[in-house]
Amino acid sequence: MRFWLTIIVAFWPAVAGVAETVKLRRDDKVLEIQGQLITEFQNGGLLLLGRDGLIWSVEPDELVERTQDEGPFMPLRPAELGELLLKELPEGFELHTTQHYLICHNTSKVYAQWCGALFERLYMSFFNYWGRKKIELHEPQFPLVALVFAEQESFARYAVAELGEGTKSIPGFYSQKTNRMTMYDLTGVETLRDAGDRRGSAAQINLMLSRPAAERTVATVIHEATHQMAFNCGLQTRYADIPLWLSEGIATYFETPDLSSSKGWRSIGAVNPVQLEGIRNYLPRRQADSLTSLLAGNDRLRNPKLQADAYAESWALNYFLVKQRPKQYLEYIKALAEKKAQFFDDAQTKIEEFKQAFGDLDKLDADFERYMRKLK
Repeated sequence: MRFWLTIIVAFWPAVAGVAETVKLRRDDKVLEIQGQLITEFQNGGLLLLGRDGLIWSVEPDELVERTQDEGPFMPLRPAELGELLLKELPEGFELHTTQHYLICHNTSKVYAQWCGALFERLYMSFFNYWGRKKIELHEPQFPLVALVFAEQESFARYAVAELGEGTKSIPGFYSQKTNRMTMYDLTGVETLRDAGDRRGSAAQINLMLSRPAAERTVATVIHEATHQMAFNCGLQTRYADIPLWLSEGIATYFETPDLSSSKGWRSIGAVNPVQLEGIRNYLPRRQADSLTSLLAGNDRLRNPKLQADAYAESWALNYFLVKQRPKQYLEYIKALAEKKAQFFDDAQTKIEEFKQAFGDLDKLDADFERYMRKLK
């Protein structure tokens, strides 16, 4: 607990670094962005971090003007960012602010408060978990933004520009580009709230969402919120070449909340029953090169036909390493945290980095399969 208490002293810290103003021409408009340079490419293109947390990719032929500002780069304060978000979002949205989250919503105030409390419990649990393992995290550079829509239809209309038709089958997502998590009211009864904007108590919301049918929906939102935490607190770097199996493995490791508990999670890292069933179904047909294919790239996790097995294996491999190779796992995590944005490794480099951390792949793979066959 002491680790977490010392970590939260600073609130939205300023970040030392050179501030720049970049003008670019896009869609017949000239846009002006105040931000901080992440990467300058050999062809003259830029990767720029805006004061609102968005990452801008600027092509050489889009660049109109670039000037260095006086003073350091300063992220927008929560009130400033909230005002900007309300201008971007459809009419009817309001703000709910917690210690670490900025929640923009057109749901009931009670539901927004419930979301904020859930995310703050995740925040505390996330810091405590990694703090006990001596992984140094830092306060988020920006307020953690969550956009909460009243129903699935308006959520899908907003998100389709970034996700395409995939929005029809998911309750929420985190975007490395915008640094925002976007979701909709998971209770599904927003249209029933009365004119007084009252849905009921947080306890009633918990009761609705603790039913077995809602477990996967809630888990998905926590999964995405875990990604947001990882990319904002120093565990991983946005746009860096973090192995997707590890990123998804960590999120599935955290994803299932215990809504009957005031702390949200009684034991982070408990066996994920959905993913355990998935790996059990996959093991009888698992190919000899399954581990190397998972380590080498992201294709399996992005292929709809292979995705379920790949997610199950990612959870299982992460779980196995945490439990059976804890020292090597933490050193591997620390090494990956140092990776910079927009520097990409080839497949062989990814495999070699894993081997340097964990040793012989054949032995590890045999131990992994044996362990997962016995896990209950």
